[in-house]
Amino acid sequence: MSTGTTHISCHRLVFDWPDGTRVFDGLELAFGPGRTGLVGLNGSGKSTLLKLIAGELTPAAGSVRVDGEVGYLAQTLTLDTEQPVDRLLGIAEARAALHAIEAGDASEAHFAAVGDDWDVEERTRAVLDQLGLSHIDLDATVGRVSGGEGVLLRLAALLLRRPDVLLLDEPTNNLDLRARERLNAAVSAWRGVLVVVSHDRDLLERVDQIADLREGRVVRYGGTLTAYQEALAVEQEAAERGVRAAEADVRRQKRELIEAHDKIAGRARAGRRAAETGGLPKIVAGARKRAAEVSAGKHRILHEERLAEARERLTEAESAVRDDDEIRVDLPHTAVPARRRVLTLRELELRNGARADLAVVGPERIGLVGPNGAGKTTLLHTVAGLLAPAGGEALAHVPLRYLPQRLDVLDGALTIAENVQALAPTAEPQRVRAQLARFLFRKDAPDQRVGTLSGGERFRATLAALMLADPAPQLLLLDEPTNNLDLASVRQLTSALAAYRGALLVASHDLPFLRELGLTRWLSLDEGELAEGAPEGAGPG
Repeated sequence: MSTGTTHISCHRLVFDWPDGTRVFDGLELAFGPGRTGLVGLNGSGKSTLLKLIAGELTPAAGSVRVDGEVGYLAQTLTLDTEQPVDRLLGIAEARAALHAIEAGDASEAHFAAVGDDWDVEERTRAVLDQLGLSHIDLDATVGRVSGGEGVLLRLAALLLRRPDVLLLDEPTNNLDLRARERLNAAVSAWRGVLVVVSHDRDLLERVDQIADLREGRVVRYGGTLTAYQEALAVEQEAAERGVRAAEADVRRQKRELIEAHDKIAGRARAGRRAAETGGLPKIVAGARKRAAEVSAGKHRILHEERLAEARERLTEAESAVRDDDEIRVDLPHTAVPARRRVLTLRELELRNGARADLAVVGPERIGLVGPNGAGKTTLLHTVAGLLAPAGGEALAHVPLRYLPQRLDVLDGALTIAENVQALAPTAEPQRVRAQLARFLFRKDAPDQRVGTLSGGERFRATLAALMLADPAPQLLLLDEPTNNLDLASVRQLTSALAAYRGALLVASHDLPFLRELGLTRWLSLDEGELAEGAPEGAGPG
């Protein structure tokens, strides 16, 4: 793998979607050796940019140049479940030829298939071990591995190819904690060019630079996510100072314009009085009046121009401030008294055979962790009443709402306001709109149809509908809520949940997010049992 000159460059890149929506208009960027975290708001074009670099999309104009071989891990993978694992890894032919040679078949075709890769199986086992997949049989079919293992297998296939450029699009979305640790380690060990689109803060702490894609251009910041956020905070503070100064300038120019109008009006009145008293000859009075009108006109135009320039500076200053507002809501009706019983799981047996006993009292905030396939989603479905238990009982003693991974709660044909109204039928329409403004749906935004929303907007709309429902939910169940959210949306979710006064049960592999929720308890579902205890690396709850 060459690392000296390998790089990616885009020159005057233009890309439009088939409906005419422009994503990039003259984008310029260059990535050299090292690990780059590509961040930006949902819908800003991060995945589109990776596809353009990988050659999966063709630009309308401009150019994309990549030096070296590219390995691309897409956000959404479709794997052939009947395919053997070794074929997915790209080693089936070399492996079969090697086995044939070892069995005594010395045909030239087998030697050609092996080439110089005589240690193909050893190399493969080393990569699988690195990713925590050493238990997987190379002869097994892909359908026998979990979804998270499928993602890691696809990554293993890329690593075995030893590409010069590695592109990863939200690689941790479907991975549990153990798998995330393996992937993070692989990213840390990468020595070529790597660009990763991710909202996973642990992963973004392992990169060499952050590239922020916003409004069609990329700004780079040296260092990890923490360094980027610190630099951004300094920029925001300066931008906000600029807005305050520009606002003060606009107010000053308005005052001066009013004062100028008053002076002009005063001079006009004085001129009229002088003419009426006969203090000046008519010809002189007329000449002075005309001169005064010309001077007044120039004075007024000067101040109006200054006011227009001040307003332009204010607009420029405001554009430098990021509109990544936080959700701020007051939800008193969701409050749960400290001794109120919220949820009881009594000898509960899930459909997958897992067992759980649990009592939730008061406004507890509980994080639910465990490996993929352990039954976390099944448990939440059972508590929400979407699945019948195989045995025992799950009793919710307060109104609850469930936010699923798929965000399929709302009716896509209805507007945001109509969806909220459907879950709170007695709420006044104006109150609904006022509450939606606190979820950042302002002015005409509540009238947007849910089916037209971006991923981040749909998430906020779903969260608003559940939290504003009637009766007010005193227990919220959330299943991997940060999957597919950008960093700003994760921050907005965190601030919304900080205002929530009821009980929380949140299943997630996103440890930084769980830590910020102020958890009172950790639960782990693993090996068929629900048990108390924080995962390793969780830190203070």
